[in-house]
Amino acid sequence: MSFSKLKQRLRRKRRIRKNIFGTPEKPRLSVYRSLRHVYAQLIDDLNTKTLAEANSLKLGFKSGNRKAAELVGAAIAQKAKQMKVEKAAFDRNGFLYHGAVKALSDGARKEGLKF
Repeated sequence: MSFSKLKQRLRRKRRIRKNIFGTPEKPRLSVYRSLRHVYAQLIDDLNTKTLAEANSLKLGFKSGNRKAAELVGAAIAQKAKQMKVEKAAFDRNGFLYHGAVKALSDGARKEGLKF
C-alpha cells in the first residue's frame, strides 16, 4: 500500500471513530479485514474491554471471502445474543462498506443484531 493511500485510510478511520463509541448495552462492532481473513469484535469502550470476538481463522476458512465474512457476522451476532446484546454501533474501521465488510454486516443483521 502506498503512503498516500495509507494516510487516506487513517484519516477516514479517525473521522469514523470520533463519532462511534461502545457501551455495555450497545457495544462497538469493530471489523478488520486482512488479505486472508476477516475479524470482528464487540468492544465496550466505556470499560475498555472486548466482550466477544469472531474471525474466519477460527472458523476454519483459508481465505477471507464474502461467505466467510457472512459466517463471521453470524457468529458474532450469536455471541451478542448470548450476552443479551441486541444493538451495536458498527465500526467499519476505515474500510469501505462493500465486499467482505458488507457481507459481515449482512450476516450479523440476519442473526438479529441491529445497527
